[in-house]
Amino acid sequence: MPFFSVVIPLYNKEAYIADTLNSVLNQTFQDFEIIIVNDGSTDNSAAIVNAFKDPRITVFDLENQGASVARNYGIDHGKADYIALLDADDTWYENHLAELKKLIKTFPEAGLYCNNYEVKRNRDFITPALFNFKFDTTPLIIENFFEASLISFILTSSTAFLKSTFKTIGGYNEALKTGQDIDLWIRMGLNYKVAFNPLITVLYNLSDHNSLSKANYNSIRYNFINAYKTEEQENIYLKKYLDVNRYALAIRCQLNDEHELYHKLKRQIDYNNLNFKQNLLIRLPKIVLQIFKWIQKKLIRKRIYLTAYN
Repeated sequence: MPFFSVVIPLYNKEAYIADTLNSVLNQTFQDFEIIIVNDGSTDNSAAIVNAFKDPRITVFDLENQGASVARNYGIDHGKADYIALLDADDTWYENHLAELKKLIKTFPEAGLYCNNYEVKRNRDFITPALFNFKFDTTPLIIENFFEASLISFILTSSTAFLKSTFKTIGGYNEALKTGQDIDLWIRMGLNYKVAFNPLITVLYNLSDHNSLSKANYNSIRYNFINAYKTEEQENIYLKKYLDVNRYALAIRCQLNDEHELYHKLKRQIDYNNLNFKQNLLIRLPKIVLQIFKWIQKKLIRKRIYLTAYN
């Protein structure tokens, strides 16, 4: 039995999947299987995958049902005790699985294991992920997972966990067409310790905007955020984290002219949980937000990244 089952959901990633697969096959730690769940791709993604002849690769073909279904299916069919997730447009550096295994051996009591990552914002611009906690080079247990996640949350492609742990908390919510990763990490954070490795081992391809879960489903996002009403009343840090998510969703709604949802979100936010920039932006009219978005894109082209999260 392999140590890791690497689960990759695949939907129309013909430009990326070969590099993604090669990044797994080139790992220094080689005790793994790869499970690819082709979620009804309509491009050449499946043909590219099928050209790989490594016996550790298994491909399942499904009708398109979304990322949650694809990941649950792949995890169900994994043979290993530990699951390592990877999106079909991200890549691992060659030490990723070796570092995850070290993290697991260092903190066997944890439920979720995460390596650090960096973000590809366009073809020529990569930035480190930003987190709301201090760390050096030593792996650690995150003391307050939700407070630590106020700037960036854990990246799917950087994580591993026991299959049994995943099953205990119910797996991915297949009703969610967006936000399913955050929903899973919230349940992990409420029930288990989270171990973090500061070493960067993953490249997150944010420059691709055709991902499995990036469709505009703002009402689904709203319902997901409000699914933890009881928990956030008992956990001030979860409340703060969810309010920051409400802020982000309110900005999306303002830009999309979803006025009713925008005002509903504003009424639910404790503004003490937002920083100065967020408090300013959430009150701005659509035209000003559009100007700021335009400026941000221009700055990224000049290799400057500014965010409202810090």
